[in-house]
Amino acid sequence: MTDTLELILLLLLLAAFSVALFRALRLPAMLGYLLTGILIGPHAAGWIPPGTGTQNLAEFGVVFLMFTVGLEFSLPQLIAMQRTVFRLGSAQMGLTFLLVYGLSWVAGISWQGSLVFAGALSLSSTAIISRLLTERSELKSPHGQRIMGMMLFQDLAVVPLLVLIPALGNPTGQLPTLMLMAGLKAILLLSLLLGIGKKGLGHWFHWVARQRSSELFLLNVLWVILFMAWITQYAGLSLALGAFVSGVLLAETDYRYQVEDYIKPFRDVLLGLFFITIGTLLDVGIVIHYLPWVLITLVSLLLAKLLLVYVPARLLGEQDSVALRSALAMAPAGEFGFVLLAQAQGMRLIPEAPLQVILAAMLISMVLSPFILLMSDRIVLFICKNEWALRAVALHELAARSYGVQRHVIVCGYGRSGQNLSRFLEQEEIAVIALDNDPQRVRSASEAGDSVVFGDASRQEVLIAAGLHRASAVIVSFSNTPLALAIIALVRELKPTIPVIVRTRDNSDLDRLKEAGAAEVVPEILEGSLMLASHALLELGVPLARVLKRIRQVRAERYQLMRGFFHGLTDDSTENNRLDQPRLHSLPILETSHASGKKLQDIPLAQWGVEVTALRRRGLKGTHPEGETRLEAGDILILLGLPEALVQAENWLTQGP
Repeated sequence: MTDTLELILLLLLLAAFSVALFRALRLPAMLGYLLTGILIGPHAAGWIPPGTGTQNLAEFGVVFLMFTVGLEFSLPQLIAMQRTVFRLGSAQMGLTFLLVYGLSWVAGISWQGSLVFAGALSLSSTAIISRLLTERSELKSPHGQRIMGMMLFQDLAVVPLLVLIPALGNPTGQLPTLMLMAGLKAILLLSLLLGIGKKGLGHWFHWVARQRSSELFLLNVLWVILFMAWITQYAGLSLALGAFVSGVLLAETDYRYQVEDYIKPFRDVLLGLFFITIGTLLDVGIVIHYLPWVLITLVSLLLAKLLLVYVPARLLGEQDSVALRSALAMAPAGEFGFVLLAQAQGMRLIPEAPLQVILAAMLISMVLSPFILLMSDRIVLFICKNEWALRAVALHELAARSYGVQRHVIVCGYGRSGQNLSRFLEQEEIAVIALDNDPQRVRSASEAGDSVVFGDASRQEVLIAAGLHRASAVIVSFSNTPLALAIIALVRELKPTIPVIVRTRDNSDLDRLKEAGAAEVVPEILEGSLMLASHALLELGVPLARVLKRIRQVRAERYQLMRGFFHGLTDDSTENNRLDQPRLHSLPILETSHASGKKLQDIPLAQWGVEVTALRRRGLKGTHPEGETRLEAGDILILLGLPEALVQAENWLTQGP
């Protein structure tokens, strides 16, 4: 297949299918892209010939990946985590680098190839591990902090590796001079770009943002990324280095999160193409021939990296459970390893057979990484004897704190909302036992005299130790629907009669939480609107009793009055652009509309989950019209539903089935 358009169409189709499959299996989409590349590459189906132009397109995926790495880079965070970053991070990567380099050199690989292998295998997957830690609410845990610190060091180490590897393809005699020149050029260029670009970009994007044009903003983001990449490439360095610098510069502006939101689709699609091309490098025939070596390499890789994280962490004073959890997460390979191997493969620095063995072992380790993290609790409990003791001590402390307390309130989560709530309850002399899994917060609050204990509220034994059977209510003070559903299920199983009050961000999960058994669900955005409305009504002279009645009515109707919103061009925030958020939509009924003359009850809006919240006729607006109402030309329907459902409903109302 040589036609570029046909090739890209095939890539996009297979990528969409593989990503959907891997998402359904709750595995990273990156692995789906790699599998697609393996199946259609020159070593399997042969649909992508060697040296195809899609590799040039896929290089932009690395550019956007490095841009987002730079965008997430934070100097204050680096300073705050310097102990983990520079001590544990450098120990992990340095020891792994030396071990892999030594083994590769002993195995007969050239010193250039050994350097590439050492760099590639010493990296871990930031994309996979950070997402899994977020899903498990472990980013703020002790091991989560250690893992992210080591990831931050690896992200920094990628930059010199990207400068080093292109220089390895030159003759050995010229190499020291070329590496020195590359290093000096990188330092000079980075100093110049970071020094001049920081202030200039801030002013420029401030002017762009004032134009209130999403198109203009996106064009400028793309131009800055590619311009910085072109500068570094023109200077003889890599495209990815310039992209990293542009991310660091934009991270210092006020538009960091908006930029990240705009660029994410480009990054994900182009990075997907990159991983497809990485998959095409894998020769399944060679892998099968050397399968024992692949398995030996895989096991050796996982065990070596595990030990080279666990041992330094223990020597630096970490608890064995924290060290082991960190080591389990860091053991698999990472996406940047493929980037380095792809560069080396293009310059013929590595023999084909060892390259295939390493690629296969890295790929399998990344497939295993979600399962390793999922099993980490059981592994830690089986190996670390003091983990049982620590949990027993925490449960004993919790049980001792709750012993003798009757009709208290269990507050799950002791963040800002949980702390404010606990103060209100204590003012009314209601006993509170708060649970939180952030050890630093628990320690600080306990020293101040607050009734908070370390514990995971989604665990049955923790809720029992907190005196659930004697409590009068459970309140989930954080906005995390999956975790809240898990807590509700446990409470319903242990004590079905106790009320559970849940905080949520908005009304998108309100019905789901109510159906799960929550007595009350408090959407903070809607409650903020209620408070704003109540203060406005009081200032306008509306009697207090009437205001309170109105607020009670809105809450009793599950915020029906406030559900949905009219979407506009200026809704740039992630919250407002979510496709699972119900929206309001005004639809005029014309004489040619299919719905003209029909009764509301005869229009199948319910099948799309759309409802009519109001009908405006001849300037008068009525809410929740009756089903017998017959639509007339000139009417304006106000519909409520999800964006996709609203499109289907509008098509039916205007054009017919």
